[in-house]
Amino acid sequence: MTSQTQTALVTGANRGIGKEICRQLLQQGWRVVACTRNQQAGAVAIDELREDTGADAQQLILRRLDVTSATDAASLSRWLHDCGFALQALINNAGVFLESAAAGNDDPLQVEITTVLQTFNSNSLGPLRMIQALVGNMPSGGRIVNVSSGMGQLSDMGDNYLAYRMSKTALNALTVIMARRLQEQHISVNACCPGWVQTDLGGADAERTVAQGADTIVWLAAAKEALATGGFYRDRKRIDW
Repeated sequence: MTSQTQTALVTGANRGIGKEICRQLLQQGWRVVACTRNQQAGAVAIDELREDTGADAQQLILRRLDVTSATDAASLSRWLHDCGFALQALINNAGVFLESAAAGNDDPLQVEITTVLQTFNSNSLGPLRMIQALVGNMPSGGRIVNVSSGMGQLSDMGDNYLAYRMSKTALNALTVIMARRLQEQHISVNACCPGWVQTDLGGADAERTVAQGADTIVWLAAAKEALATGGFYRDRKRIDW
């Protein structure tokens, strides 16, 4: 570990795409701050990642974080400052999918408002809290990647799962707004759709592995070449909003 090591912070890092993002960044030599709401599940994931990648306690660091908590976000910012970590990449991966076809609340006429509010609090306001709290820890050239979904595309909108779809559309709007706001600070902000991935959320029948799902996210965060800001990507290509 050298003073030139780049630092990335990943939310929702204990499983699925988040865990794989951490793995790929570690393999590229990054220091990774892996943030999880469940400390116990996070500890298990960290042990597995350290065993798989050979990362030590300085290269892979576990922090407890609930993205719905402004207090947690502020505490994380203070901790980064106290550690002297400049944050080259912030990956807003944590999110929820609370609607269920089996329960009937995939119907926009039936979904509970509380479900919509809880989904927005995690999927849309969570990334907003993180950006507001942590952008002060990011130097010029930093990158923010918001893990979105094609289900939030206005150009290809469906008629079910209202809470999740709306939350991801709002996340896309946040991406564009912050990209413009942070452009003068030379901090890029992009969104990425990982596709239908074999995770607890996507299920075993999904068409993509977690490695494929994480690839574009890691590319947006870690590519050596300069990338545009304010875009929506899948498979390393821009897609329609």
